[in-house]
Amino acid sequence: MPLRLSLPVPLFQCAKGLHMSARTWLTVEEFCAELNIARSTFNDWRAKGRAPIVRKLPNGKLRLERADIKSWYDSLAEAA
Repeated sequence: MPLRLSLPVPLFQCAKGLHMSARTWLTVEEFCAELNIARSTFNDWRAKGRAPIVRKLPNGKLRLERADIKSWYDSLAEAA
């Protein structure tokens, strides 16, 4: 069954089409808040290889780049 998400307006939609906010990198918590998902859902997606690309910083924290999120989101539409 294809994964369907309803993303919030600030991340992907505006009057002229797609746009990104000024913030290029997101924490996992920010990503989860924007998608309105639990951290456990993100962890599950990541374990199954379904999450966007995540980068690990030297301090062990994870970050997601908006361009990677958009590519990941677009790939979901192609799979549907």
